[in-house]
Amino acid sequence: MVKFRKGSSTEVGRGENDSPSRDSIGGNSMDEVDLGWGGGLGTFSRDGPLGKGFGSFDGQAEASARGECEDEFTVEQAVEAIGFGWYQIRISALTGFCWMADAMEMMILSILSPILRCEWRLSSWQEALITTVVFIGMFFSSTVWGMICDKFGRRSGLILASVWIFYFGIASSFAPTFGWILILRGLVGVGVGGVPQSVTLYSEFLPSKVRGLCVTFIEIFWALGTIFEVCLALIVMPTLGWNYLLLFSSIPMLIFIILCKWLPESARYQVACGNQQKAHEILKTVALANNKPMPLGKLRCGDVQKRGSYKDLFRTRELGITTGLLLFIWFANAFSYYGLVLLSTELFAYGDSCSGGNEKTAEGGMACFDECKTLSTADYVSLLWTTLAELPGLVITFLLIESLGRKKTMAIEFLCFSLFTFLIFMCTSRTVLTLFLFAARAFISGGFQAAYVYTPEVYPTTTRAVGLGCCSAAARIGAIITPFVAQVLLPVSKNLTVGVYGTVCIFGGIACLLLPIETKGRAMQASNQPESSQ
Repeated sequence: MVKFRKGSSTEVGRGENDSPSRDSIGGNSMDEVDLGWGGGLGTFSRDGPLGKGFGSFDGQAEASARGECEDEFTVEQAVEAIGFGWYQIRISALTGFCWMADAMEMMILSILSPILRCEWRLSSWQEALITTVVFIGMFFSSTVWGMICDKFGRRSGLILASVWIFYFGIASSFAPTFGWILILRGLVGVGVGGVPQSVTLYSEFLPSKVRGLCVTFIEIFWALGTIFEVCLALIVMPTLGWNYLLLFSSIPMLIFIILCKWLPESARYQVACGNQQKAHEILKTVALANNKPMPLGKLRCGDVQKRGSYKDLFRTRELGITTGLLLFIWFANAFSYYGLVLLSTELFAYGDSCSGGNEKTAEGGMACFDECKTLSTADYVSLLWTTLAELPGLVITFLLIESLGRKKTMAIEFLCFSLFTFLIFMCTSRTVLTLFLFAARAFISGGFQAAYVYTPEVYPTTTRAVGLGCCSAAARIGAIITPFVAQVLLPVSKNLTVGVYGTVCIFGGIACLLLPIETKGRAMQASNQPESSQ
């Protein structure tokens, strides 16, 4: 039973010494509201006296000193009681802008590689390396960023990652040689490995009923970022070249760094650190912004727990199975998503959906420079159409994730991706090929969105960031491999390339159905206690 005062949230936290009477506080009556949580608060009567510090942090400190934790509420209960409002909308915009800036840096990969292949006379292997080094950087940094965010805070880790991306993004625009572009883009990838932690921060402010929809909705910023990058390339590339494209693409990350002034730290993280007072102040700020009351009582006195431990991802058999399956699901997602992005560019650049033999290569796998073809305006327009598929992918996930649940939504989108990918086997016109690529990208981007919803929900606060970091690292392994399929294997056999992507996602769909925990409607766990499936 969680109780709070009806009326303005500015009256939250007043003790008996602030009260004009027992019957009236600021003209608002006291009510009990049952939000479905048992125990912990005791019975409150409007005719009885208010306990000292009831609804304030002062009483909590006194109780904590006595070793008592009575009349308490948890962060989860406070988040549910305060609900969704303007505060969450503000965080949606802030973390969403980070996603948009990150999406632009990632979308560059499919545009930059074909251009440098022709300008610097690169082999297909060298072309693939331009993409691969970014994901290698992400792979080695993802778990490190997870530990940083679990130990030092979600906000601190996210700001540091953003500054890193901006600095090396600008530096890479001045790269004079192939070796330098590999080094600098690899360092950009190190920073990009920390961006998924924005989902950890965002999800920890969301009540369970809207968490899935909200985390899905924030992915619209990723879609907008990819669309904006293609439009920017369409304008910049014909006149200014790739150096200016990299330079202009770094500006949104600078804007996000400035906006971080208004980015809060997670109250769940503060409680896990033992900083009850800071957590209480954050929750009061959320309640005030949403014009909702805080629960009466004291924020639960929790023990300071070890955070950021890999072994806790396998603490129970159920959580261990979940982690193992999630690692493959994230691998399949990234392998297929980025593979399709690169594959689209390659297929459009060479204009023949029936090709895929040796017409693109000479002896030793070197590109035929006499036939080297950069992206035309028509190619950019076709690429823009397939990029727009991110939006219907968002809608599909939005409609399914709360009705069917996270597991079934991911499985359906994996299998539908495989279906439309296998259709590329057919020898078709450019228009039909674009439609197949559009549908496939819609479903794989939707599956990626659903994975970003499920993963922060299934792990407790103490390992949430490191869990997401490990899954992100698994995704980067898939992304590291995929350029050698989309850009190196494709000239050998289009059908073999397409078959690899379709088959991987069939197994990805099966893995989703085997997940032992469904997180739909499930409260976010605070600590590493044994989980129970639903």
